[in-house]
Amino acid sequence: MLYDLIVLGGGPAGYHGAMLAGKKGLQTLLVEKSALGGVCLNTGCIPSKTWLQSAKIYAHAQNGAAYGVHAQQLSFDQRRVNARKNKVVKILTAGVKSQLEKYKVTVVAAEGKIQGRDGTGFKIKAGEEYYSAKNLLIATGSVPVVPPITGLAEALQAGTVLTNEKIFAIPAVPASLVVIGGGVIGLEMAAYFNAVGSKVTVIEMQDRIGGEIDPDLAAILLRNYQKKGVRFRLNAMVTAVSAGKVRFTTGNGEEEVTAETVLLSVGRHPFFTGFGLETLSPVVEKGRLQVDRSGRTSVPGVYAAGDVNGRSMLAHTAYREAEVCVGQILGEDEEVNYETIPAVIYTDPEVASVGETALSAAEKGLEVEEHTISMRYSGRYLAEHEGGDGICKLVLAREDRRLLGVHLITEYASELIYGAGLMIDRKMTTEEMGKVIFPHPTMGEIIKEAVFNIE
Repeated sequence: MLYDLIVLGGGPAGYHGAMLAGKKGLQTLLVEKSALGGVCLNTGCIPSKTWLQSAKIYAHAQNGAAYGVHAQQLSFDQRRVNARKNKVVKILTAGVKSQLEKYKVTVVAAEGKIQGRDGTGFKIKAGEEYYSAKNLLIATGSVPVVPPITGLAEALQAGTVLTNEKIFAIPAVPASLVVIGGGVIGLEMAAYFNAVGSKVTVIEMQDRIGGEIDPDLAAILLRNYQKKGVRFRLNAMVTAVSAGKVRFTTGNGEEEVTAETVLLSVGRHPFFTGFGLETLSPVVEKGRLQVDRSGRTSVPGVYAAGDVNGRSMLAHTAYREAEVCVGQILGEDEEVNYETIPAVIYTDPEVASVGETALSAAEKGLEVEEHTISMRYSGRYLAEHEGGDGICKLVLAREDRRLLGVHLITEYASELIYGAGLMIDRKMTTEEMGKVIFPHPTMGEIIKEAVFNIE
């Protein structure tokens, strides 16, 4: 049988692309060597959010006195937390499987390897069987970055250093934790373990946390977690790792920190080796499979979506990329708008951003102005907070005050940011934004308040 589409990889890009293709009537085969849902569903996004919900409830109960709530004899059970996490993952995995069946996608649970192509199509070997298709969607995801640090490879092999994919099986809360890397995953795990009782140290080689987020948001987040007891070592380069020990250098010389558990979280890189991609000779540059904004590789009929193309490496981006790739197969001429993809750090408070920062705008030669407002202008924020230093920042084009970026640090930021992205996508000006009716009282009103306070 000649399929219309074979999808390699069952993560967000792969399963969503396969579902959509099946829904649109394409004969579709999905090959996945591990678990449907990929890293996001099994050892990433969903497990971390399930954990963080437990931590949030625990922290709120501990700090309820100011709100008239007094809790006694609180305890935290990591095994119960893990059991609930596993239940959530199982439910969602079953949902993915059910949707694939609904849209008549053939799923092969095996490692897929590209054999090349001939006059009929692309050839794939999965297990002991061979399959052919007119089109290929490469959705093989990414793997953790393992830097060349003395002792690190051995520590990972021995299990004394964990990656984010391994930490979710941890049976008990460690007394102490060192997190190597102050990016999104590292910060979320630091937030979790800090909330449930670990002594946490974060080692970050940059001069601030949070990667590319707005520096003001990064500073506020840093301050919040320092108050909660997290120790940060910035501008720090890890030089060696051994059982429970991490050595690093800063401007003050060499230091060493010990901990019961060490988490390696310095990012991920696209995975495109070991499954025969080289037989098709697509362009691979800068460590990623090159695609255009429509997901097309340099090989006609071969598309790539999700982490493997290295363009955004977020699950929601993967969904959209997969949609555009399937659209291309169906003759629809669409592109991914990478300028309006939101990013979130699920700490407490949450950080969410979409569009330009002042720095990224300057790098593009855009003249902008920033307008920042305290979240304390929001009645909902005050109702839910004793204190709180959250902000909302708008980045506007100086010429016409068109919205270019929104940056938030507040609870529910993850639920607000998509609306800001839509405003950017629709090229709305502050005058147009001011006419939007927000429900009251909500955190989202802060965008309207920010616009109102612009002189």
